Amino acid sequence: MDVTSPANAPWLIVGLGNPGPEYAGNRHNVGFMVADLLAERVGGRFKRAGKAQAQVVEGRIGPPGPANRRVVLAKPMSFMNLSGGPVNALKDFFKVPVANIVAIHDELDIDYGVLRLKLGGGDNGHNGLKSMTKAFGAEYHRVRFGIGRPPGRMQVADFVLKDFSSSERKELDYFVDRAADAVEALVIEGLERAQSTYNS
Repeated sequence: MDVTSPANAPWLIVGLGNPGPEYAGNRHNVGFMVADLLAERVGGRFKRAGKAQAQVVEGRIGPPGPANRRVVLAKPMSFMNLSGGPVNALKDFFKVPVANIVAIHDELDIDYGVLRLKLGGGDNGHNGLKSMTKAFGAEYHRVRFGIGRPPGRMQVADFVLKDFSSSERKELDYFVDRAADAVEALVIEGLERAQSTYNS
């Protein structure tokens, strides 16, 4: 069988965020947090990926046998609003079909810690998704991690670029762990089964 056929194609799992230590704890960087945990689970460390402006880890998830999947975990090292370029370069380099791309990202319209998995759709004002959709279309998977709406009159841009609050941080590890489980379920079991478990 041709190794580039969908059955054998790898999955490209992209955590969205902004590079640099000053952004590491921001709500906007929850995609990076989930990607870091997935990298830990596959026993890899993020390294610069050739000419692509991204860090990657290659590994496998799932039990031995037909459900085992080759994955490329990625963190774009551009800023959020330029994520499409690095992801597109990785898609082409690893020969990943668009339907095998998963974007993990923060979502304002969902309560904190709630997950929603979906395929395709709009970007809902999220600059990382906007950039990816512009680069290769909208038919990729999304694991949407709820961060809730800003309190009072706080601007959205200020809210997403602030760290999680002290009360939110108490549950953050649990929610990040659950999001990583959801990504694995999506890749191993398919969207519908993963949705029935994690779209709480």
